Formats: sequence, C-alpha cells, structure tokens
Amino acid sequence: MRFQFPFFILLFGAAPAILAADAPASFTSDQLEFFEKRIRPVLVSQCYKCHSHSSEKLKANLYLDSREALLKGGETGPSIVPGSASKSLLIAAIKWTKDDLEMPPKNKLSDTAIADFVQWINTGAAWPKEDAKTAAVATAASYAAEYDRLRKELWSWQPIKHAEAPAVKDTKWPKSDVDRFVLARLEEKNLAPSGPADKLALLRRATFDLIGLPPTPEEIESFLRDVSPGAFEKVADRLLASPRFGERWGRHWLDVARYAESSGMTRNLVYKYAWRYRDYVISAFNEDKPFDRFITEQLAGDLLPAGSAAEKDRLTVATGFLTVGPRDYNERNPRQFEFNAADEMIDTVSRAFLATTVACARCHDHKFDPIPTAEYYALAGIFVSSQEKAGLAPRRGLVNLINQYDDDQLIPLGGYRPKPAEKQTEEQTRAEARESIRKFVIASRSGDFSKPSAPILPLAMGMQDERRPSDIRILNRGEVKEPGDIVRRGFLSIPAIKHPPTISPGQSGRWDLARWITSKENPLTARVMANRIWGHLFGQAIVHSVDNFGTTGEKPTHPELLDYLATQFVNDGWSTKKLIKSILLTSTYQQSAAFEKSKFAIDPENHLLWRQNQRRLEAEAIRDAMLAASGQLSATPSTASIALDMPPVPLGRGVNGRGLANPAELVAGNSHRSVYLPVFRNLLPEALDVFDFADNANVTGQREVTTVAPQALYLMNNPFVIKQSRAMVDRLATAKLTNDPARVEYLYKLALGRPPTSLERDRAVNYINVFLRDPKAATQRDPYDNKYNAWASFCQALFASAEFRYLN
Repeated sequence: MRFQFPFFILLFGAAPAILAADAPASFTSDQLEFFEKRIRPVLVSQCYKCHSHSSEKLKANLYLDSREALLKGGETGPSIVPGSASKSLLIAAIKWTKDDLEMPPKNKLSDTAIADFVQWINTGAAWPKEDAKTAAVATAASYAAEYDRLRKELWSWQPIKHAEAPAVKDTKWPKSDVDRFVLARLEEKNLAPSGPADKLALLRRATFDLIGLPPTPEEIESFLRDVSPGAFEKVADRLLASPRFGERWGRHWLDVARYAESSGMTRNLVYKYAWRYRDYVISAFNEDKPFDRFITEQLAGDLLPAGSAAEKDRLTVATGFLTVGPRDYNERNPRQFEFNAADEMIDTVSRAFLATTVACARCHDHKFDPIPTAEYYALAGIFVSSQEKAGLAPRRGLVNLINQYDDDQLIPLGGYRPKPAEKQTEEQTRAEARESIRKFVIASRSGDFSKPSAPILPLAMGMQDERRPSDIRILNRGEVKEPGDIVRRGFLSIPAIKHPPTISPGQSGRWDLARWITSKENPLTARVMANRIWGHLFGQAIVHSVDNFGTTGEKPTHPELLDYLATQFVNDGWSTKKLIKSILLTSTYQQSAAFEKSKFAIDPENHLLWRQNQRRLEAEAIRDAMLAASGQLSATPSTASIALDMPPVPLGRGVNGRGLANPAELVAGNSHRSVYLPVFRNLLPEALDVFDFADNANVTGQREVTTVAPQALYLMNNPFVIKQSRAMVDRLATAKLTNDPARVEYLYKLALGRPPTSLERDRAVNYINVFLRDPKAATQRDPYDNKYNAWASFCQALFASAEFRYLN
C-alpha cells in the first residue's frame, strides 16, 4: 500500500514546521557538566603543563585554559571552531593527522577521549564563565572560603523545611495543600488557573502517565458513565494496581540508571544478562518498593541479609544498577579500567540519587560545588573495593576478535556453578566466533527473537566486595601513574549529616553509602525523587535541571512545594505510588492544557502552572499505542532478551568485520511492549531512536524533545507503522459495525481516546470515498482490495496525526 499523502493533508492539515537548530544563547547545565567531567580533566592532565597560565614555560604561545584562549589560538591560528570539529586545529592535533602537529606529543589520547573532544566542539565548546588566570592558579585557601560559603547558601543542601500551605483568595479551587502552594504563586501575578480538563482528555492523560498506554474503548465508556465524585480516583487506583505501571515507571528509572545491553564506547560488547536488572526494576515499581530500600538494594543488595535463596538472587540482580553503564573494554591497563569504572559509578550514583555532579572532582577540586578531590577519592575507594561482574573483562593481548566473554565474570544464581572454560588458541576463538555469527545470521532470517533459543546459562550482572577492601590514594590530576596521599573511604561533607555511618574495614562501604544517601538528614535524596515524579506528571519538573541540583543547575520554581512533596514522600514510607496518586487528585494536575494568550504573555514557559502542559509521548508510548490500537500488543512480558542469543563479538561492524551491524532491528516484528526491546548502545531500534530515546551513556532524568523530518518519514513509510495500520483494519472488521460513520468513531476511540466531532466524522467518511474514486488507487497492484487500502490509509493517518503523539 502506498501512503496517500494528499489525503493525509486533507484530514489533518500540514505538519508543523521543522525547528531550526540555532546555536544556544548560553550553555546548558548538561553541556557544562560534559565539559567538567570529560574535557577539563584531560586538559588539566595532558595539556596544562605546557599550555596554561601556570606553565613554567609556555609553548607555541598557546593557552588552553580558557575558551577565549582556544578561540584565539597560538602561532598556528585558532585552536577551535565551535560547532565544527572538522575545522578545528585542536582535533587535528589530538588525532595526530599531521606529522608536525601531534598532541600530546608522547602518548596519543584514547579514542574515547578524542570522541569526547569532537562532541564538545560540535555542540558549541561549552565553557563556564570564569577568569582563566584565577581558575588556573586558585589557591586552596580561596577554594576553602568559596566552599564554605556554598555549603551555607546553596538551597539544595539546606535541611528540608516544614512548609505550611499558604492562604489563598480562591478557596474553592484547591483540592489539597499542593494546589494551595500553586495557587498562591499564581495569585501573586494576578493569574487564575485554567479550568478542568474534559473527562476524556483527563482519562487519556492519566492512563498514559501511569501505564504508558491509551485507554481502551471499554474504559472510555465506563469512565463517561461514572458520574460519581470519586470516579477519577477509581481510575487512578486501577492504573496504579496494573502490572503495566511497573513497565511504564520502571522505564523512567532505567533512563536514570543509563540502562543498556551493551558496553558502547570503542568496543561495543553485549551485556548478555543486563535484562535481569531491567526486570528487577519493573517488579520494584509494581510492588511499590520503598524508594530508600530501592536505593539500598541497587547499591548493596549483595551485602543485605536475605531470608531465602530466591531473595538473595533478587538482591544480587539489583546491584546490576552499578554494572550496566558504558565501559571502554579496549583499555589495556587494568588499573586505569578500574578507576574509569569507579568514576562512572560515582557519576551515576551522585546524579541519580543526589542530583550532584561529584565526578567533576576526579582531577581537581570541583570548580563550582564544594566537593574537594579528597572526597571524590573517599567515594572511589568504596567502588574500587568492589568487584564488577558484567560477564566481560578488559582487553588482553592483541586478539582481534574476542576473548573477553567469560561466565566467571558473572554472578551465579541459585547455587549454580559454571563449568570452567577450556583454554583456546586464538584460531579456535576466531573459528568459534565465525560459526556463532553464521548461525545467528541464519536464525535472524526467520527466527523469533522474542524468546531465547536455549534454556536460560542462571547468571547475573552485579557487584561483590573484594576479599580485602582497602582505602586508596588520591591520583594527582587523575593519573594512575601519579598516586598521592591515602584517603579513607567515606562520603561527602555536604550535605551535613551529624552522625554519618562508619565504614567497616572488612566491607567495601557500599551498604554504608546507601545508608548515608537514604538518611533522613540528607535533604537531597527525597527532593530529587519527588522532583523526578512531578516532572513525569507535568512535563517539566519543579527544578528543571532534574539531574543537577548544584550551582550550575536551576533553582526550583516552587521551593516550598518541593519541600512539602519531599516531606510527604518520606512520611508515607518513601512510597512512589502514594505520591503519584496524591498529585493526580489535585486540581493542578487535572487542569486543562488549553492555551490562553493573556496568561501566556505573563508566564510563557508556564513556570507558575496556570495550565497543564501539552506533552509529546515518549518513543515507547508512541510505539506501544500503535500496538494497542491495532490489537497486536502482547499482554505478557517478554522473556529475557535477544542478547542471550547473540554471538560473542562486537556490535556495529557488520558481518564481514566479524561483528553485528544492528541486531536491534531483528526484533522489528516483536509485539511486546517497548520496554522489552533490546537497547544496545549506539544501535537502537528505529522506533525508539527517531523519537528522542534517552542517552543511555549518561543519567537521563528528562529526555530531549525534538521535531525533525525523520519522525514524519517514519510515520509515513516505516513497515512497522504500515503493518499496525493494516492490523487495525483487521480489528475493525471483527467489530462488526454496519456503517462507515460508526467505523470512524470506533477507530478514533482506539487511536485518540475520544469519538470524532461531527465535522471530523464527515471528513473521514468523505476521505474514504475520495480514496476509492482515485484512479491511482484503483489500478495499483496490491494483495488487498481497494476498500481495505482506504481504511488502512486512514488508520495510518490517525497514527501520523499530532493528536496521536501528544497529551492534552
């Protein structure tokens, strides 16, 4: 079937204009974090000896310790051209593409570091505002004074305050104290909230927010018939009790946990058992596991007491949180690999639970937040004293294929003990890999990858303590070859906790770290999660920089409300479901998303919440909604992952390169929910990639939302979309409706969660008739008859409409 684009225009109008990618007026907090974590440490350790204001002898008249200096350059001209790495001399220098311009001169930077510099320049070469000379020669005393000031003044590190709900003029609108906090701010600006959303818009909004699926026609009719005051609360309770809730909210957490099923970076290797952690997360949200316990299990589940072997296994799987991040398995220095892995874990833990960028202190005292390098290495000692078990090991020797997969590098479950692997020659390893690829490619031509082909090898990714945990030395400038003083394992001095846990000499300290993070004296943890929950229900959080509560992050729009929510969260036993329900039942959440010009003029970004935000669905919800509307969505969870069937070779090279190009596309016909699709780093299924899937190399508390041409092309031409359109027509046939207006109404309810207006119904019926009279439609060769094609085209137009992709 060919998509009839003119008829799509007839039905829904032209698509919105594609947004131009203009250069940002200022750098985002994420861009600055990337610079502090990935760029500045390399500049400090590799460049500043010869190219900074602290250099004993400046070389090539080139400074690299400020953005202005990089733009000016040295004897050979400007060092960078923001937005164009290919035109930047700095990139040519670090790639060693010119014989007379190789920097650093002795040891070339790793491929990962070079890629970071390319990304940094291409995205504008973010650099925080600071005086280069001051930054380069800042003394310990000046840092101490600034740190002391920040400890006392930064809002996020102050104790959570009990806030009484303010008095408001309009006493009828608020349903709860949450509404009073919101209304008080609106009344300060002489604004009034919007009216309530209509019942169908509210039902669709809540259903997608809680389970990530559209309401069924039966649920729509039931809600419309229920005119009782508690009708919407019944809906909320039903959705919160659904097993689909964990699939929806577990996916939110997987974004934060930077979940993926491969290592990414220079040697993209498969994590065959990452899916166990995915399933653990879904289960944890379904059972409403208290969030403080959820944190503890992910950091130290292997150290917690267990009442049974099954519980012990579950707690072990929970620590997969620390192991599913990106790793550079091309790194041949095991000590460097160990510290790189610890750094990635520190970054994930601090941003996920505390919204604090601790990893910036690896090479130098944090430039903005009061986190000295010594405290970074106090945390690093905890993770270096732990063993990461991911089924892989750092590269050894010069083997070009793969000798890195090893079941001994996984954790056995249920008392299982893997057989020792037989030693193989390099040629045996190559031959085994070739045969494994051959079998996998053959299976991919007709195989169903929704289930593993062999019984599931009971193994898991996770963490274990080293036999002899110990404190470590500070690495000067982050260099493993330049160890400094030993620092005791411990925690940050901020936020201030009167009686922090003491790390036992015989343990890594991960359990103690979890207790420090979940302490009721720690004001960050509850604030951060309450802010994340609010953000998912409104499309923007109270603190917009959800992963950064530091000095480079944004301040809360409603600080008292955030503290109120954080207090409620803790008092309700850290219950995610209770906090979600309390927000759903507010007048604030239930507002209409209708646009009002006068209010927009005062608060264009809706910071004051004078209406509910119109929000685009995430990639998973768009795909799942198509499957739900077509009747093809599988009601059962997926079993394991395609990763189990994959040969032990790198991804992204193609078969001739002894690897696999994009195995994610092998599950294009999978009808399970999108949370169960494989997410290999840099090789996502198109259905996820085109609609702004999370950056699974980093903690992602809030996804980007873009409008680009490939999205429209995907909805017009992708075989998956066309297949679901046809399946929707098959579903229509089973409804046994007797006339076209009734068929149109049924399809509208399936796709958009509402019946059509009379005008929409008439236009749709006319569309079908015009399609049938079109000479091209009548003569095209197709196994389906023309009327079938007409309805399939209409269903596809519904999928391609803006209303299908957005919540009001």
